[in-house]
Amino acid sequence: MAISHAQLGTRIAEARHRAGLTQQQCADKAGLNRSSLAKIETGVRRTTVVELSDIADALEMRMEWLMEEAPPAIVSRRNALDPGKSSPKVDLAVERAAREVEFLRTLDGEPDLPSSPMVEMPTTHSGIEDCSRDARKLLGYNLEEPATGLEGRAAEIGLLVFILPLGDGIADGASVLLAAGGVAVVNGSKRFGRRRLTLAHELGHYLFADEYSIDWQVADEQSDEREARIDSFARALLLPEKSMRALWPASPDEENLRRAAVTIASEFQVDMATLAQRLRETGLATPERIAQVRSFRTTRADIVDFGLVVPPAPQELTAPELPRLYEKAVLNAYRKDMISPARAIEFLLDTWVEADLPDPPQLPEDAIWSFVS
Repeated sequence: MAISHAQLGTRIAEARHRAGLTQQQCADKAGLNRSSLAKIETGVRRTTVVELSDIADALEMRMEWLMEEAPPAIVSRRNALDPGKSSPKVDLAVERAAREVEFLRTLDGEPDLPSSPMVEMPTTHSGIEDCSRDARKLLGYNLEEPATGLEGRAAEIGLLVFILPLGDGIADGASVLLAAGGVAVVNGSKRFGRRRLTLAHELGHYLFADEYSIDWQVADEQSDEREARIDSFARALLLPEKSMRALWPASPDEENLRRAAVTIASEFQVDMATLAQRLRETGLATPERIAQVRSFRTTRADIVDFGLVVPPAPQELTAPELPRLYEKAVLNAYRKDMISPARAIEFLLDTWVEADLPDPPQLPEDAIWSFVS
């Protein structure tokens, strides 16, 4: 699709702002003068293909993204009224994942994803508990078991989860609703318990059909009412009330309090902050006991003494990790010769190298006649 120099310049400027770069920073990364970039952004100066490629590299995006209309999900994301505190790195990561999923589906219809169930957002504590139980059933869990393998279960109901190492100072996660299905990015640089909670939180956004969300700090006590409700849903999903009431001692002494806390946190793969908040929500502990639980740290001695599960579970939420359904779609497109090896690696977000790709299928001898007239 042809666009004018002014339109291209506007898209470059918008992409630069989203990336959190000044004109000088972007120009330096692209090997341009700041004045040249300024003229390109205003449409006064044309840009060469090489310059456009360098600018795209500086913005960590594919060059064609500057030339093509974005998918509707991305446009909706950009038009979100309250996208949360700015975090360009996670914002770019979720845009890249969404674009690649949308484009991949134009090739062969894969990955084939169902639409969001569009669950109504609960407004009361009892509603949140009911919603978490319904979500567990939808995901194939019973009302008591730990929600292990959550990213795989999420994919089955249409949410593709990308675990990417984005850095400690970056937002916990983000998600975007697609025309069918959705994409979530979880910051794999966070601690394991926080990654689990972030995944459950993004799943909440998907179920409640939120078009776009950046979650800077999941379970932040200063978050707004809607986010706080999704936080509560995420904790209820990971720590089902029935199990909590069965496992938490009625009047624990100091020793049994610690044993109960580290055992439940280990079995359900959550951190102590999440457990403490859940104890408050279910009314199972006094404020004093909840404060004690927050202060606990699981030690090596606890692991030995109580026979605990050592997090993280093998290969679960370890960055970088891409949705298996997505990886299969990329390999299918590659095997059908729809994409080159280099493009397959780009689809796989550079988490593979070309040597990891399977050998391409052998064409029949008469295949040459399909390429010549």
